Amino acid sequence: MAKGFVPNIKQLPKFMKEDPGILQGHRACAGCGCAIILRQIMMARRKPIVIANATGCMEVVTTIFPYTAWRTPWIHVAFENAAAVAAGIDAGRNKLQRAGRFSGDKDISVDYDVVALAGDGGTYDIGLQALSGALERWHNFMYVLYDNEAYMNTGIQRSGGTPFGAWTTTTPVGKKIKGKPLTKKPIVDIVVAHRIPYAATVSPAYWVDALKKFRKGFETEGPAFIHAYGVCPRGWRTDTKDTIKLSKLAVETCFFPLYEVINSEWYLTGPSLTIAKNPDRKKPVEEYLKLQGRFRHMMLPENKWMVEKFQELVDENWEIILKRAKNV
Repeated sequence: MAKGFVPNIKQLPKFMKEDPGILQGHRACAGCGCAIILRQIMMARRKPIVIANATGCMEVVTTIFPYTAWRTPWIHVAFENAAAVAAGIDAGRNKLQRAGRFSGDKDISVDYDVVALAGDGGTYDIGLQALSGALERWHNFMYVLYDNEAYMNTGIQRSGGTPFGAWTTTTPVGKKIKGKPLTKKPIVDIVVAHRIPYAATVSPAYWVDALKKFRKGFETEGPAFIHAYGVCPRGWRTDTKDTIKLSKLAVETCFFPLYEVINSEWYLTGPSLTIAKNPDRKKPVEEYLKLQGRFRHMMLPENKWMVEKFQELVDENWEIILKRAKNV
C-alpha cells in the first residue's frame, strides 16, 4: 500500500484544474460534506477510475438529466447493488488483463481502478448483502461509504447509520418518542470481520489524512473500505458554514475517530492518535451536539439524560478502539 504517498498542496490545484474528475456546477447543497469527499477521492487518484454509484444524494446531485458533473466513467445503479456492479467491473477488468488488453499494444492501453460509492442507506442497510458478498469474493475495488447518517435523498428517514437521539422524519421528537432510540450500526467492525486487507475512516476536515487513506485504498490488492464522515446541513439542521467545524468536532469528541485497519490490525491516525496520547484534548460530545438542530431536543433540561447517554456511547466505542489500536 501507499506508505510513501504524501499529498503536495502546491501540485494538487494544478492537477485538479487539468483533470478534476468531478466538475463544479453540480447540485449538492451548500455546505455538503459528501461533495467534499468526492473531490478528495479524485485528488487521491493514481490512474483512471470507473465508479459504480448507488442511488443516493451524490448520484442525484451530480447527474440531473441531461447533465453530468463526472469526467470519469460512471454508472448509476440501484440502492442495493453498488458493490455487486463494482465486482462485475473488476471481473471485466481481470478478463481484459488476461487477454493482454492493458499491454500497451492493444486498443486499451491504460489500466483503471474501480470504486463503489454509496451512502449510509445503501451501505448499512439496503446494500449490506451485496457488499458482504463482494468482500467475501475478494474483489479488487475500493468501497467508499459517505455517511450523512440518514436517507437524506428520500426525505431524511433514519438508517442504520443514524446516531442515538437524532431527529429524523421516521424518528420524530415528541412526548413519547425522543428521536432514534438506538445507536449506529458498527459498520467498520462488520466489514473488518471479512478479513479484508484495508479499511479506514476519514473526515473531510483532515484532508491530508483522507488523501493518504484514499490512495492506500486504491493501491490495496483486494477489497478496501473507506468510511467517510459527511455533514448534511439539510438533514442535520446545521449552518452551511459549520461543515468543516463539525467535521473536526466529530473527531475531537471521539464520536468519529480516525483510524485504519491493515490486515485486521488497528492503528489510530492524525488527531485521534494525538487524543489517545493526550486524553485531556478529548472534547465533550455536547460541543458537537449543540450545533445541530436534529439534537436540539437533547439540550432541554428534561432531556439531559440523553446527552449523558450519548457521551457514554461515545466513550464506550472510544475505549474499544483504544484497546484494539496497535500504536497506543
